[in-house]
Amino acid sequence: MSQEIKTTKLFVGSCVALIATAMTFAVLSAIMNPLKQQFLLTNEQVGWIGGAGLWGFPISILIFGPLCSVLGIRFLLRLAFLFFVSGISLMIFANGFWMLFFGALTIAFANGLVEGACNPLVATLYPDRKTQKLNQFHVWFPGGIVIGGLLCYFLDKAGITSWQLKVGSILIPAFSYAFIMLMENFPVTERAQSGVSFGEMIKETLGRPLFILLFICMMMTASVELGPNRWIPSVLESGGIPGMLVLVWTSLLMALLRQFSGPVVNKLSPTGMLLSSSILSGIGLYMLSFASTYTSIFIADTIFALGVCYFWPTMLGVAAERVPKGGEFALALLGVAGNIAVGLLTIPLMGRVADYYGHEKFDAQKTVAVVQEVSKVFPEYIKNKTGKELAAINTLIEDAKEVENYFATNKKLPEIKTANLLRAILLLAPEQSEISKSAKELLNPAELYGGRIAFRYVSALCIILVIVFGLIYGRDVMQGGYKAEKITG
Repeated sequence: MSQEIKTTKLFVGSCVALIATAMTFAVLSAIMNPLKQQFLLTNEQVGWIGGAGLWGFPISILIFGPLCSVLGIRFLLRLAFLFFVSGISLMIFANGFWMLFFGALTIAFANGLVEGACNPLVATLYPDRKTQKLNQFHVWFPGGIVIGGLLCYFLDKAGITSWQLKVGSILIPAFSYAFIMLMENFPVTERAQSGVSFGEMIKETLGRPLFILLFICMMMTASVELGPNRWIPSVLESGGIPGMLVLVWTSLLMALLRQFSGPVVNKLSPTGMLLSSSILSGIGLYMLSFASTYTSIFIADTIFALGVCYFWPTMLGVAAERVPKGGEFALALLGVAGNIAVGLLTIPLMGRVADYYGHEKFDAQKTVAVVQEVSKVFPEYIKNKTGKELAAINTLIEDAKEVENYFATNKKLPEIKTANLLRAILLLAPEQSEISKSAKELLNPAELYGGRIAFRYVSALCIILVIVFGLIYGRDVMQGGYKAEKITG
């Protein structure tokens, strides 16, 4: 590699760029309620804004990731910086839903560009230590979530509630990585250096059974890691546990373990790490589905974090080392597999499982009593209400009558609609009102129980992963140990 390539500087810049990416996930989660209140958005509209990051991210990776060698890694990172600035500006100066939505989507494209450019960059900078350095690079995804989450938390505690300031804080790491690396010389990817053509890269990636297996496994490992992490705060907080602090602990532990992954790689080998991760994450997540005390939750979550911390970067490392001719296309496809699986399958299905099993926890008579109170109490709240708030209360009263009539006819509560009605009561009734307290007493145990069952369902994926990675690891051992492939052209 040319002496003009400043390896350490490019690696540090990549880590800072990933901090910007990770902070957006924490910040967007933190500002959903303020956006709803300021712009009078519906839950569906807020969901579209928050969800833009889930599907915009993989679309960006899929489009630009394979083009690293064609457009150049530096070009992609410059484009990411432009998208960061544009997306953040759109959100800060938004006048309604559409500017917020396109702002979030533009930021998501920036995130995908960072992931799509920096993964092959790190693999190229450290061709003999791909798994270790990809783990150390991915320290800064959980690290960035911790930074963004704590920043929002302490701003709120200090009485600084401006959501624009929180969004604007993402510009700090964005400008920092631009200053560090965007005027530097960048290497071409390892695949391009070795003379492997674009067509060969596509053929090698899609034609290797090992990569197809890794692609399928990536959907499961990402589901085990990111699906529960998205639900942990809301599920645990339903049981009176500070879920955000549990998530911060998980992220901190993951960051530390990834930073010091070198000895683990040498001791276990990458495929041994994936096998161990599958065992630990399955045990931890299953324990978390039963844990009810602070101590048991801490122990279960720690085991879970020990398991999932190596999944994402080690999957990328194994692909880079065992399917090296797949280059940036292989790494981009794995990123797409993980994000699409989590965003379109795992998180929605976990929600469906939670709704189904949570419904079982509702005491029919107590719930009907609360529903009947809606028509007595909420007409008083209509006074002095206008616009969307008035419409929401009128809809709530109508929904309560529907639930009451359904129960009278069928002698059971309607699924989904019952929980949504209780959530609407909590949203629209004064917090200290009796009806709000009663709704909370019914809803929280159901949310907690349903969420725990969803954790249990996801933990079953680890059984499949243990079998698959166990077979791969056993094959490596029989053939004399894990061996990374070298590109010879």
